[in-house]
Amino acid sequence: MKIKITGKGMNISDYLRGVVQKKAEKLGRYFKPETEMSVMLTMEKNRQIAEVTVPIDGILLRTEEATGDMYSSIDAMLKKLERMIRKHRTRLERRLHEDAFKLEAAVYEHLDEDEQNPALVRSKKFSMKPMDIEEAMMQMELIGHSFFVFRNAETNDVNVLYLRNDGNYGLIEPDIG
Repeated sequence: MKIKITGKGMNISDYLRGVVQKKAEKLGRYFKPETEMSVMLTMEKNRQIAEVTVPIDGILLRTEEATGDMYSSIDAMLKKLERMIRKHRTRLERRLHEDAFKLEAAVYEHLDEDEQNPALVRSKKFSMKPMDIEEAMMQMELIGHSFFVFRNAETNDVNVLYLRNDGNYGLIEPDIG
């Protein structure tokens, strides 16, 4: 597994780079040797943010953790990534390393047996009138949700507008190729 470590708003010391490398390599058993893992370490005021992204055969595994201590953020981020992999193991098994789940023990955290798998509990249908992005932003604010699905008046495609962690908006546009 190839691990790329970058910093935003901070210089990464050799010691910190070594800690991240050593801890992330423990998850290497889940991935094929050519898999690339990108780790971004960010310092914002009193928040230390650790983020990891792993692209695997058309899917993207991504987790992020923010605490007051960078080492805690790194540990929590890697635990969250491993939990995500183990939770979705059957769906991911074909795309991950074929021997990834032969050892039953988790590297960072054992999943609780009591942990429930989420279930679909509600389904909605609604009509979508074409609207521009500004109108969609207003509609999203009016209903108080963190996302809004709408038909873009310019492209006539279904788009998803979402509220980002930094308070700004993001737009997801499908690329049907």
